[in-house]
Amino acid sequence: MSPSLVRRAALAFFIAAALSSALLGVRTYRSFLLLHSAYAAGAPMTSSIRPWMTLEYVAAAYRVPEAALLERLGLAPATDPRTSLRSLAREAGLPLIEYVQGVQRAIAGIASAVGPDSAGKKSSWLVAIGDAFLAAVLKYGYPALGLTIFLGSFGLPLPHGIAVAVVGSLAAQGRVDWLWAGAATAVASVLGDIVGYGLGRVLDRGVLERRGRWLGYTRERALRVKRLFEQWGAWTVLITRTFVSYLGPAVNLLAGAAGYRLTVFLALTLLGRLIWTSAYLGLGYAVGSDPEAATGFLANLSGLLVSLTVLAASWLIASGRARLPQRQASK
Repeated sequence: MSPSLVRRAALAFFIAAALSSALLGVRTYRSFLLLHSAYAAGAPMTSSIRPWMTLEYVAAAYRVPEAALLERLGLAPATDPRTSLRSLAREAGLPLIEYVQGVQRAIAGIASAVGPDSAGKKSSWLVAIGDAFLAAVLKYGYPALGLTIFLGSFGLPLPHGIAVAVVGSLAAQGRVDWLWAGAATAVASVLGDIVGYGLGRVLDRGVLERRGRWLGYTRERALRVKRLFEQWGAWTVLITRTFVSYLGPAVNLLAGAAGYRLTVFLALTLLGRLIWTSAYLGLGYAVGSDPEAATGFLANLSGLLVSLTVLAASWLIASGRARLPQRQASK
């Protein structure tokens, strides 16, 4: 495919990604508002309430008597239970989000809103990454957190991104300090990146080619990353600190081996890790102790991040800022 056709295709992707990003951005913001108000009302699971739901559906899903729900919402006892929240908001002359938030508060005010099934869900995501990590953080504090993040950034197969989100959740519960957790995470992740870069810089190229496979280094991958740096430049380092952080350890090593300028690497690493730390801590803080309640928010947020990544990549290609590979003339 010729470069001009590639750029036209990229422009089409850019327009589609821009529209998708706008839509997902609005949906993410609305779902975050509902998540926040659900926690403020003391009923996290009500964050899943949506305007299409009817009074009958809400009463059954959240285990509240219809009569009590009607009374709390100031509705007449004869109100049709098949009426949707969207219609009720329109009749009341209230913004849709505001009305749904009122329903959340009404459910929270009814004693029977908290069913027996909701107990025990609050720690399920913490169990998903293992009680050992949480126990270590709670027992040994920020040094345990820093060591986990450092080793994960350096390249060991540890779920350090999820660990930061868990710490954000603990901060929301008041069990760790937000600022200290953020500082420990940012410093440890930057140090891990620097060590990886330094290792690639000091090891002999022959040693890397013979033993580097254990660290993700191969001659083919080194050539590929070199071309990647030449094509994308600073974006390579920055993006692998943020959107695709799981590629960070390999890029650290290969950036050092390729002799990428240290001052630029440090600046981009610091910026990227600050974004990464803020995003994961903020996500964990927003989710709190009950991520099942944040399913809608997390789904919209994930879609938004993917859409923004496609938007940025398609813009770089369509604008000609990313150099497209040229076909070699056939002999």
